Amino acid sequence: MSPIAHIRLSELTSSIAKAINATFSNQQYWIVAEVTNYSFQSGKGHHYFDLVEKDSGSTQIIAKMQAAAWSQGHERILEFQRLTGQQFKNDIQVMMKVSVNYHASYGLKLTLLDVDSNFTIGALELQKQQTLLKLITDHPDFIRKVGDQYITANKQKPLPAVIQKVAVVTSSSSAGLQDFLHTLESNSFGYKVEIDPYYTIVQGEVKAELIYNKLLDVFKSGIAYDVVVMIRGGGAQTDFLIFDQYPLAKIVAKFPIPIITGIGHQVNHTVVDMMAHTATKTPTKTAEWIIAHNRAFEDRMMEMQKAIVIKSQQLLSKHGNALASIKASVSHQTQTLLSESRKFLVEAHQVVVNRSREILFDKENELVQLSSLISTQPRILVSTYKNDLVNIISNIKIFKSQFLKNQQAYLSHHQAVTKMMAPDNILKKGFAIVKVNDEITSDPARIEEGKDISIILKEVEIRSTVKQKTTYGGKDFII
Repeated sequence: MSPIAHIRLSELTSSIAKAINATFSNQQYWIVAEVTNYSFQSGKGHHYFDLVEKDSGSTQIIAKMQAAAWSQGHERILEFQRLTGQQFKNDIQVMMKVSVNYHASYGLKLTLLDVDSNFTIGALELQKQQTLLKLITDHPDFIRKVGDQYITANKQKPLPAVIQKVAVVTSSSSAGLQDFLHTLESNSFGYKVEIDPYYTIVQGEVKAELIYNKLLDVFKSGIAYDVVVMIRGGGAQTDFLIFDQYPLAKIVAKFPIPIITGIGHQVNHTVVDMMAHTATKTPTKTAEWIIAHNRAFEDRMMEMQKAIVIKSQQLLSKHGNALASIKASVSHQTQTLLSESRKFLVEAHQVVVNRSREILFDKENELVQLSSLISTQPRILVSTYKNDLVNIISNIKIFKSQFLKNQQAYLSHHQAVTKMMAPDNILKKGFAIVKVNDEITSDPARIEEGKDISIILKEVEIRSTVKQKTTYGGKDFII
């Protein structure tokens, strides 16, 4: 049996590669497909996914190919996500530019080169996203995005408790204005809202400046409006492009009075809606929102009134019971105090009467004793002092002579001592007086070697110069 003719697998894949490359080399195609089996290697920036096309009448897959995005495709995917706000993920339909590649090891695969953002969200939605991005980028001080919400200075303005005065920016011929006014005027609660209309054109991109100027007129009016309402009726998608314009969205985001929008119908959501304090879907919904806001305040007041009435009744009942209890207690304690006070007064009266008698008796005895003393005591005192005077006179007579003699002896003694210590008597006994600089001194420190001194004896004065000075212990005068 002769061997079966065959070729290697690599030869077959090489032939397939040549055939495919001959047809698809340097060719690029825009295709529309749905993304499935998506995965992303963030470290390398590589995207792997399948592209499928399903039958329009069922979920049956009628075409499927593997695809990947490398560095160029990765940058296009990031741009797509940034422009659309849509994550590149499973189950989204996209228009993309691809090239066809075949590898002997990895097989047939499409390489993503670009993604058409306009196809996914449409040209108008793309413009809206660009406007939102520019608002956030240019004005981070009063516009920022948190999650899916836009936080603006206007959104953070506090609403008054009750909305009573409203500036309405709209078209004079707007059916939405009539719906708004009718809803307000026919509210079942009887609320009155004062409306000041600011008429302008609310359709067409080029007319956005007119609405902008009307908002400036509201601001410059100086009227203390509670809110500003911007409304218009429904229409085609292009009718609302005026509310996606950058300058108008900017002034709404920063406007100092809360702005309430009621633009279009349920499917319309503009950039101005995102920048305003509160967005409602239609003019009628805007009026209903104002009525609900005022009703909420009335409900709070009614609840507070009810709570005050209930609390007042509770307090009155509580304090009424307390007052009754206090009254009974005061009455009882008053009677008890009066009874005790009467008893105390009776006892005190009796004590005062008895004590008064005792005090009067004691004082009477003291007066009798004092009277007796007054009548006898002076005689005794006079007699005593008279005897003392006689004794003193006798003593003076006896001791006078003796005292004088003693004093005379003391004087004689002092006179003798004074004569004995006189300088002339001292000199007669062989002592001398020393003068330094003509002054008498007994201080050895003043007598210095080489100094002139005077020595006075009984009848002679000697002048000499000190040649030597030595210490002397006074041995010659020891007795």
